[in-house]
Formats: sequence, C-alpha cells, structure tokens
Amino acid sequence: MKRPLEGITVVDFSQFLSGPSASLRMADLGARVIKIERPGTGDICRSLYVSDVRVDGESTVFHAINRNKESYVADLKNPADAARVWKLVEKADIVMHNFRPGVMQRLGFDYASVRARNPRVLYGAITGYGREGPWKDKPGQDLLVQALSGLTTYSGNADDGPVPMGVAVVDIFAGAHLVQGLLACLVRREQAGRGGLVEVSMLESILEFQFEPLTLFWQDGGQPIVRTKTNNAHPLLGAPYGVYTTSDGHLALAMGSIPQLGELLDCPKLLEFPDPASWFQQRDEIKAILAEHLATNTTAHWLSRLEPADIWCAEVLNYRQLVAHEGFTCLDMVQTVSTARGRQIRTTRCPIRLDETILKSPRGAPEIGQHNAAIDAEFGLDRAPGDPSPSEPQTSLTP
Repeated sequence: MKRPLEGITVVDFSQFLSGPSASLRMADLGARVIKIERPGTGDICRSLYVSDVRVDGESTVFHAINRNKESYVADLKNPADAARVWKLVEKADIVMHNFRPGVMQRLGFDYASVRARNPRVLYGAITGYGREGPWKDKPGQDLLVQALSGLTTYSGNADDGPVPMGVAVVDIFAGAHLVQGLLACLVRREQAGRGGLVEVSMLESILEFQFEPLTLFWQDGGQPIVRTKTNNAHPLLGAPYGVYTTSDGHLALAMGSIPQLGELLDCPKLLEFPDPASWFQQRDEIKAILAEHLATNTTAHWLSRLEPADIWCAEVLNYRQLVAHEGFTCLDMVQTVSTARGRQIRTTRCPIRLDETILKSPRGAPEIGQHNAAIDAEFGLDRAPGDPSPSEPQTSLTP
C-alpha cells in the first residue's frame, strides 16, 4: 500500500523525544526522515539511558522513537558541513527542530533563512515554553513542564503532594500537535502553493491537554481542585471514580450509581447515598466504604457481578498480564524491527490504520551517520579534499 506521505522529505534537527516522536509518526505515514545528528555523540537520546536495558550499546528509547529514519552526521558550525546540510534543506518539504529559542538562528537554519532558500518549505519548531516570556530559556524537559503546568496536582490522593505522570506525556503531546499542524499546512500548500511556520511549545500542549480542569477553574472563580483522600483517579469526579484494591489485585471503577453499586456488590452502606449530589460532596466517605468492601473478595468476583449489569469497570493489568491478554493480542500492536547491526527489537507499531491496513516497517533506528555516504552520493554533496569525515571529532552542536 502506498502511504500518504510517500514523496515527502523531512530534514529533522530535533533530538530526544518531542521532535523525534513527531518525525516518527511522519515516517510511519510514509515520509522520508533524514535525521541530522552531531558528530561523535549524535542525538543525546542515544546515551541518555532510562534503564539498564540497552540495545547495541544505546538507549532503548532511542531505538523505539527513531526507527525507520536515516542518520546524517554534520557539524553545523563547520562551513563545509553546513553547506551540505543546506543542500538537503533546499530540497526538503519539511524542516523541523526542538531547540531552545535562538539556537537555530545562531546556526543559520532559522525559519527566515530556510524560507529564503526554500519558499515552499514547511518549518516545524517545538520549544519548551514559547519564544517569549520569562521561561523561554528554561530547559524544555517533560517533568519540569509537568511541574510548571499544574498537571502534577491532579494525580494521586489528597495527601500525596504533587504526582507527575509516569510517562513523557508532555513530549508526546507536543510531538502530536506538531504533526497535526504540519499535515494541515501540507494540505494548504497543495491548495495555495505556499509553505508556512508551525510552532508548538510543550507548555501550550500540556495546558490544552488540561482544558477540562482549567475551564472549570476559570468558571468557578478559581476555586482549588481538591483530590479525594483515597482512590483518586480524577479530582473533578465524584464517587465511585477510582482504583480500588481487591483481595488479589485491583479494580477500576468509572462513573456509576452508588445505590446500584450497593445492590450489585451486596454493600448496604452504599444504599444510604441515594442523592447524586452526595456522590461528589461525600465522595471521601463513599470511597472509604467501597475500598473496605472491595478488599474482601477477588477482582474476578466483583467483575462477575458488575460487568453483566453494564457497570463501567475494569481489572487493573500490569504489562505482563496485558500482553498475554486476547484484548491486546488481537490488536497486533507489536512489530519487530532490525537495527543496523541486525539486532531484532520488539516495539510498538503506528496506532493508525489506513484503508484497513496496519502500518508496520521492519527498519530500525540508524547508527550515527549511517546514511552519510548514500545521501552524499544521492544529493551530490561532494566532500572536498581535507574535509573532515563524519567519524572524525568535530565541534559539537549544543542545543
């Protein structure tokens, strides 16, 4: 199947997670992604290990988020290397980066400079906090943005203090928003023939992600959002919303009628709360009753009572349980990719289906500078005598 972005070339200066997650999605959809990396170390994600699990001596995260891309090593402070990269940029459909404000201007690859030499280019930029304001030069790191954005005040129970989400949610949302903007501009370019600038900040992405609590905050006079004392899963919702311990695991309960739960669970104390208003106003008391009662039997026992009555509930699974379940295996979410050294890696696939087709690709993440020779030959990027090779130590690019 021909993928919709085939024929689109992306020159990607970004590194770590937010930008690479965006170019990964475009690669999944058929685009050619040429990843520009600094000599020697390459993308910092190659060596920034998140665990003691490595693949070919590099971070598993790097391999997961940079599959199906090409690597081109260049020292952008070296005039000869910069000239070669300019030839790539001049032929690119999309140029993107996720450096702090001012970095690409200093390197000469800012939007105005790129547009002057490639008027139809789509230029994507992810920053941490935007181009202006007191935070513009702060590190755009996921945990730091979570902390500043207010997001950490919604997870956990009332006495837990701030609780960050355990995945890089800010990075991934920023990358997804950049893809949305770039794809919209691709449509506009087909219609109007002009390029454009797409800018996303990590802070704006995670603020928009919180539209629900922020809208409430602005409408109710800025009242603080209070988490429940126990079993909190959403501070804006009343009981029973939360995760509860059973005798052999955990059970998640979403919205539902408290008296109906009382009948189904054979818990008379819950019948004392017939007024829906009490399900929020007295949610701590209700959740304490539920928690004590649900701990007396197994998850399967409670599901056998709740699911036939169409109560919104689910067992809480860990990864080992999840991947063995038919609900997961039927999705065919796993793909195997090969590294440049032939190492096989199991990872997730693109979640998008096109024309009833699952999008997979066997090509893994590239080694540093793996495609320099091929790209030099294809684009006529001749190296003059005396030019340093990509493998030789050169001045590094500092974001």
